[in-house]
Amino acid sequence: MNETYWGNLLSGKPLRILCVRPDNFGDVLMTTPAFRALKETYPNCHLTLLTSPVGAAVAGMIPEIDDVITVDVPWVRSEQTDHDPANVVTMAEELRQQRFDAAILFTVQSQNPLPAAMLCYLAGIPRVLGYCRENPYRLITDWIPDPEVLVATRHEVNRQLDLVAAIGCYTNDTHLSLQIPAEAHEKAIDLLKETGVSPNRPWLILHPGVSEEKRRYPADCYVKAANRLADIHDYQIILTGSASEWAYVDGICQQIGPDAFNLAGMMDLATLAALIAEAPVLIANNTGPVHLAAAIGTPVVVLYAKTNPQHTPWQVPGRVLYFDVPEALRSKNVLLQQFPEPAEPVASPEAIVRAVRELAPQPVNVLSKLVSYANRLLNA
Repeated sequence: MNETYWGNLLSGKPLRILCVRPDNFGDVLMTTPAFRALKETYPNCHLTLLTSPVGAAVAGMIPEIDDVITVDVPWVRSEQTDHDPANVVTMAEELRQQRFDAAILFTVQSQNPLPAAMLCYLAGIPRVLGYCRENPYRLITDWIPDPEVLVATRHEVNRQLDLVAAIGCYTNDTHLSLQIPAEAHEKAIDLLKETGVSPNRPWLILHPGVSEEKRRYPADCYVKAANRLADIHDYQIILTGSASEWAYVDGICQQIGPDAFNLAGMMDLATLAALIAEAPVLIANNTGPVHLAAAIGTPVVVLYAKTNPQHTPWQVPGRVLYFDVPEALRSKNVLLQQFPEPAEPVASPEAIVRAVRELAPQPVNVLSKLVSYANRLLNA
């Protein structure tokens, strides 16, 4: 790799860089410190993010991103099942027409970067930076041998910061980057009022859904924890999730009873982020909203299946409560199941309640949040 080349490349005219991250929005958020490092080191560069439809939902709230290309690629898991090989060729031609000067492949440890590298090669992008286990030859011109061959050994944020550091890009601000539109805050507050949440009682958010079943904490344990928080500590439980998760979330909501409110499918990602920003604490599986909370600074209680150890909440007050992945759902690749073992699985309804009380020792009610938000608007 020629670091001097990148320095010369990026210090002249406004360079067009393609950032390839066709993953979930949590992965995109964990890459934002690396985006910031690029922008701070070379302020005149123009960053285009190539990402999935899910990733694109958060891209508009990331100030370092200038443009977004949305695409479902066949080498990343998605809901789309009718992939047409011709679409990849079409995408390569569209990228060629945009005349990118360079591309950076942001991958998690378990992903193979070569399909994305081939896309950039077909698009005629002259410089490509990325990790790879084997020698990619001309597909990745600036190859970083991937030291995380079998299991992740560092946090995802650090992995991507280390990647851009290889071309001389650094930042002192390693927080996740997110700017929530003002109108999203208004929608979140209005939604709480319309749903019937009492303005005189404390509340929190429970996000019980997750994209992979193996990372889903048992629903009955969520119910036990939520009932205890509602009965003993007077919490109202705001349940969130996607529209496709509505029935699952509603089943949990019904078991909690009148202190629970099902908001699944009732808001876009910006409004969800605003709602999390207003909440005193978020309880969730290891999933995207946890990274929204980390970017905003809302404390989190994460029910964490022993998988993907590199995705714990980044630089935010929180508690990570581990549980075992059911044997029937474990990866077929035994080597990829390795996890830095905590002494014992510690996730339990009692542990959830204890974590909430530690993170929010003085519960904030809805009324005080409304007053706080009104004051922010007046002082804006």
